[in-house]
Amino acid sequence: MAAAFLHALWNALIKLGTSKIGAMVILSIMEVPIGLAVAFVAGPIDPAAIPWVIAAGLTHFAYKFFLSYAYERGDLSRVYPIARGAAPMIVAVAGVFVLSDQLSNRQYLAITILAAGILLMARGVFASGENRRLVPFALGSALATATYTLIDGQGARISGNAVAYIAWVFVADGLIFSLGMLALRGRAVIPAGGHAWRMGTIGAAASFGAYAISVWAMTFAPIALVAALRETSILFAVLIGWLAFGERMSREKLVAALVIISGVILTRF
Repeated sequence: MAAAFLHALWNALIKLGTSKIGAMVILSIMEVPIGLAVAFVAGPIDPAAIPWVIAAGLTHFAYKFFLSYAYERGDLSRVYPIARGAAPMIVAVAGVFVLSDQLSNRQYLAITILAAGILLMARGVFASGENRRLVPFALGSALATATYTLIDGQGARISGNAVAYIAWVFVADGLIFSLGMLALRGRAVIPAGGHAWRMGTIGAAASFGAYAISVWAMTFAPIALVAALRETSILFAVLIGWLAFGERMSREKLVAALVIISGVILTRF
């Protein structure tokens, strides 16, 4: 539950910034020293995993890019459930073709519920007169999340040291996104002022903490249970958007979020 809250929190901190891309750049910069510190403690990885680290970093660039643009155009309580909910659905479907996985009847049900929840959430965008461009950007973020999930699953196995692997992914992710956005937008993309850097630092720590707590919890409880509980981050994001940002909370949005959470939890068991 703490990991779920931290994941929703760092997304909220990105949404809080006046420049969502700028806030994401600062978060990415601060990911580098955090990743290096963890990698130093965790030890080396198999060199064969280095291409997977780079591939994950590049995919994280797409994830952050699409997510930032989605937050420029829509509410946290609208974007987050779509982006977070569509990713496991894409992974489940892609696994059939990429990994030759077999879907059970329960997984087919989960995909159906997820699709219904996402369609209901997307329908609310059009019904409420919100910026429709948030939908393709949120789905682009979900596609990138699904892609790096598949990459990380293989890369962590090859690395021989999952914690160190993730730490190096943080380093690659932070460097590729921050340098990439500086190349695209120049130095003006980095917000000035200590407040932005404080929020970025907190966001980077929350991002790593969300993952670290999940891994720690999986050493004490069933992995499926931990993964399912972590998806309550969708509910946290919806509540933060409503209570902290004053975002409009309709019955349809709340129902859509609950349907998405139900579908995601079903994919984890």
